[in-house]
Amino acid sequence: MLDINLLRKDLDHVVARLEARKSPQPYLDVARFRELESERKTIQTRTEELQARRNALSKQIGQLKARGSDVAAVMAEVGGLGEGLKASAERLEAIQSELNAMLMGLPNLPQADVPLGSDEQANVEQRRWGEPREFDFAVKDHVDLGAPLGLDFDAGAKLAGARFSFLRGPIARLHRALAQFMLDMQTQEHGYVECYTPYIVNREVLEGTGQLPKFEGEMFWVTRGGDDAASKQYLISTSEISLTNSVREALLAADALPIRLTAHSPCFRSEAGSAGRDTRGMIRQHQFDKVEMVQITTPETSDAALEDMVGHAEAILRKLELPYRVMLLSTGDMGFGAAKTYDLEVWLPAQNTYREISSCSNCEAFQARRMQTRYKTASGKNEFVHTLNGSGLAVGRALVAVLENGQNADGSITLPPALRPYLGGLESLRA
Repeated sequence: MLDINLLRKDLDHVVARLEARKSPQPYLDVARFRELESERKTIQTRTEELQARRNALSKQIGQLKARGSDVAAVMAEVGGLGEGLKASAERLEAIQSELNAMLMGLPNLPQADVPLGSDEQANVEQRRWGEPREFDFAVKDHVDLGAPLGLDFDAGAKLAGARFSFLRGPIARLHRALAQFMLDMQTQEHGYVECYTPYIVNREVLEGTGQLPKFEGEMFWVTRGGDDAASKQYLISTSEISLTNSVREALLAADALPIRLTAHSPCFRSEAGSAGRDTRGMIRQHQFDKVEMVQITTPETSDAALEDMVGHAEAILRKLELPYRVMLLSTGDMGFGAAKTYDLEVWLPAQNTYREISSCSNCEAFQARRMQTRYKTASGKNEFVHTLNGSGLAVGRALVAVLENGQNADGSITLPPALRPYLGGLESLRA
């Protein structure tokens, strides 16, 4: 959530930065915002005047009573002022509610160095690592490579419908090994604390990290024996949600920062709006696994923390010997809560292109303001923390990359040396 005082002090700047996101529809109804703010100021001024008048009359009543004078007329006026104050309070509450709804619908403001653009075409490549392998045989995709190893989309569809998969045998073992390898890297080498979180959360938790109210159509949900809003809970689309909200409504000590958290969890997304995209294979599933990184920092250190987080994701790809590139996302391609985002894209030989495998974002105080998470500065002031999140990595997409980059002409898969200890020393997978 943006600071409403920023809109009040420099609305033109906020509108300009929102327009930089290149949305086809404006995020903010500027005329309505100005109208509400004008009415709010008028009501607040009127309320202060009524309160001052009531205080003066109350003092006058005391003086009249001391002299034995009639106070009926003054008491009647005080009663009328009370009704006016009540009406003002009710209208002010309605205005604040509408303003809050406006703020909840506004995305974060892009940092100044984020490239301008409406979509991924304006993203800017930062660097590459590794050379894509040249094959002397016809390359297969992960669907064909995985089927003999236990990757079964028919069973997944039979159990849950399209865009679910069933893994058995060697492929299931590889999937587990990748997740464990990523967790060990994040905890033992990068200083993250491993967590296990609920997979189902309450509405206010999703509002805290920005998935709600805007992206409700992309969430799966369950009910607890009722059909009212209070019975509705949501399956997490990323453990960023639960990890970040673990400090909601907290006042943190400055020396407790930064906080680094990681978790391996399933993620559930309806993928609304992605019909017809990546319908083959594991690239875009309704259920997938991810090892998530979250950092809670001070405002002064969050930019450096973002660069570190990108490096933590890169380190895993390098250990797996997977070619990749790092992209700085444009204003129009960033997520709702992000002020700056880097995507890591891994090389997939069967598609002959790079595909996203990690997204690392600095959300600055956007989520903290929604969660009411602050820290106490050295001067004793309470300020909002900055929050960051990133994939370290998407397990299913890493599996796809290992299969396709490690494939051999006979259908076997050569495993990266770093992964072999997690598979009992196996050097390759074969049917």
